Amino acid sequence: MDDCCSTKAGVRHSPFNYIPLLLIPFFITIYFYLERGVDFLVYAVLGLDRSSHLTESIRFFLYDTPKVLLLLTVIVFVVGIIRSYFSPEKTRKALEGKPLFVGNVMAACLGIVTPFCSCSAIPLFIGFVESGIPLGVTFSFLIAAPMINEVALVLLFGLFGWRTALLYLATGLSIAIISGWVIGKLKVERFVEQWVYEMKAGDIRMPEEQVAFGDRIQAGYTAVVDIVSAVWIYIVIGIAVGAAVHGYVPENFMASIMGKAAWWSVPLSVLIGVPLYSNAAGIIPILQALLEKGASLGTALAFMMSVIGLSLPEMIILRKVIKLPLIVIFLSVVATGIMIVGFLFNWIY
Repeated sequence: MDDCCSTKAGVRHSPFNYIPLLLIPFFITIYFYLERGVDFLVYAVLGLDRSSHLTESIRFFLYDTPKVLLLLTVIVFVVGIIRSYFSPEKTRKALEGKPLFVGNVMAACLGIVTPFCSCSAIPLFIGFVESGIPLGVTFSFLIAAPMINEVALVLLFGLFGWRTALLYLATGLSIAIISGWVIGKLKVERFVEQWVYEMKAGDIRMPEEQVAFGDRIQAGYTAVVDIVSAVWIYIVIGIAVGAAVHGYVPENFMASIMGKAAWWSVPLSVLIGVPLYSNAAGIIPILQALLEKGASLGTALAFMMSVIGLSLPEMIILRKVIKLPLIVIFLSVVATGIMIVGFLFNWIY
């Protein structure tokens, strides 16, 4: 007899597996009432002075930390369910046989929803190249996947609003698509290590299997545990630094070094950001405070994109499969795209 909690493989799912799904409305309610709760705690319960720099920093930290963590938990859970439908193998199959520019667009979009980290760069790169996917399309995916992820978008939405989040999404996709297209036009296949072309598809193909919705909910819960447990400390540190900047750095101080008037601020921010390694969780809360103190949006976005999208560990890992000239080309093309975005938004805003 069939059971609503059974999968095709005969595995029964407890109703408790659906509890994470039912908790979403509870988390959303807390999120919307959080600000007034923090204000009551800071001003009524603790009785702190509203005009104090210390009070500004404390309120900033107590409000932004749970706000970001709550929002991140909900979005990562939903995205984790969505990602269960997009395995690397399905992504590779979807990109096979696509022409260059169409492939660049598809690869960049798929990079947003496909699980990816620096440690998986090599097997993904090998799988794409071995399957005949153009090199430029492969790079569009490798650029978009780490740069445009749910952590970055959630933090930007939570701290700056939906317009800035959509702005980052649109510019990040544009950089991934155009950079991959340019790399593809440069015909740089000779800079790929020869052993990559000698790999067989059987070395990296993974079998596809049917997954029940209960398992997808569990995948969302696992994504929350894995991602939030990995980034929460960066969020707390980043917000703590941002709180200090928010409370104690004089108004418009950052305008002198990261403002529109300092034309060199965009290329300098990219040059500083490329060798650094951080993730969105650590860098975005700091940028929020810097923007409040006079840093321009274009310069801040350029710095964030260079830190997140051109991480040093990924370059070191990719060196195992591509030669140094291609790494230099990759860095140059993407960094140029990031600087154009920075100048553009400094001009618009």
